[in-house]
Amino acid sequence: MISRWDLPREVVIGGRRYALHPDFRDILEIFSYLDDPELPQYLRWQIALALFFEGEIPQEDQQAALSYLLKFLNGGEEEKSRPGPKLLDWQQDAGMIVADINKTAGQEIRALPFVHWWTFLAWFHAIGEGQLSTVVAIRQKLRRGKQLEKWEKDFYRENKETVDIQKRYSAAELEEQERLKKMLDRD
Repeated sequence: MISRWDLPREVVIGGRRYALHPDFRDILEIFSYLDDPELPQYLRWQIALALFFEGEIPQEDQQAALSYLLKFLNGGEEEKSRPGPKLLDWQQDAGMIVADINKTAGQEIRALPFVHWWTFLAWFHAIGEGQLSTVVAIRQKLRRGKQLEKWEKDFYRENKETVDIQKRYSAAELEEQERLKKMLDRD
């Protein structure tokens, strides 16, 4: 059981104690692998487990380790519902996230030698009004097909690259797009 009043740095799984890598930079690196279109899904999760847990997890304990990792990533809570459309991209939105978390934390968090993921999440959830909340609100309205207010339309038109979440393609997908583009350009 995960106590949300503690900041776990180790866990016992299958009777073995494992040190964790709970710094926010470690977790963001895990997210970058989980979002990597070049890697097959099973390999993404194997890499995530290897980055998060100190030491190798035996095959028979990997499901429990994966369950723990998922709950940890979610701030110690079980997933409450199925995820909807993606409204935030940790890589693409990094600049806005850091700026707003720095404001919330009252310091430059990247300069700190260690910030537990749950501390980072607490600061993240405390973010008030700002560019990130504006961008996420516009994304949400667009996903739901809701009408944007005039100022939101203006913001979107001027910041389309920031608001639209960029899809990451594998090298094979990019090659196929290029091949199709060349075929279409021949006509």
